[in-house]
Amino acid sequence: MSTLANYCILAACVLPIVCTGIAKAPGFGKRRRDGGYDNHDPRAWLARQTGRAARANNAQANGFEALPLFIAGVLLAQMGGAAQGTVDALALGFIACRVAYIALYLADLQLLRSLVWAGGFGLSVALFFVA
Repeated sequence: MSTLANYCILAACVLPIVCTGIAKAPGFGKRRRDGGYDNHDPRAWLARQTGRAARANNAQANGFEALPLFIAGVLLAQMGGAAQGTVDALALGFIACRVAYIALYLADLQLLRSLVWAGGFGLSVALFFVA
């Protein structure tokens, strides 16, 4: 079944990949020996990054960590017979929080980022209780 919430699951899965692209972008076009992106050992290369690239990589990791709870919440709410409009609204709110979280992480605004993270977490948990 195609619902807005199901498309939000797909969006939530894609957002960490976007963060990875942002994290790797400074290394594209440079030779490896000059600090360019190393596809032979990408995790080690990313671990050596600093600043915005490191924050983008951290946002990517957090995005993957947030997925299981969100996906489970959406699916359980739908299987439990929750009103689809409510599930869709909570899922859209979660995606909005994730997009804001990424932007705040990249901007290095840690307090706001943490507050937005808490909002996204709360929306994921709320999905478990709407059915």
